[in-house]
Amino acid sequence: MVQSLNTKTSQAFPAIAYVGLGSIYGNVLVGDKAFEFFNEANVEDAIQIPWDTIDHVEGIITRDHKIGRQIVIVLKPQGRSKRYNHLRFSSKCSGTILKLVRQEIGNDKVVKLPTVIDKLLNLFSKRKG
Repeated sequence: MVQSLNTKTSQAFPAIAYVGLGSIYGNVLVGDKAFEFFNEANVEDAIQIPWDTIDHVEGIITRDHKIGRQIVIVLKPQGRSKRYNHLRFSSKCSGTILKLVRQEIGNDKVVKLPTVIDKLLNLFSKRKG
């Protein structure tokens, strides 16, 4: 059985992890040392992300200022790679999960996920030298 990294955790929130081409149903635990996801069918299949490896967490905000269900965890580049890795989760309790994550990593590291329109505006905006 996989040992939890946390000494204190929140309640388990039902969630979906999008890994590769498929999705895994399980539970998210937000603790004092890590963000953890455990598979419902196979507890050995777990995702454990220590807080110090997370660069920032992105949440979806809709036009009417409601929190969407998707959460994206952006990991710091590992080793010689300069690429950021993204892990995507979905939960009905995403607002509560984001609040708990904000308490652990800080308010400045929980940000709004940029939309396609935001990316296009940044691409075509004038850059000041």
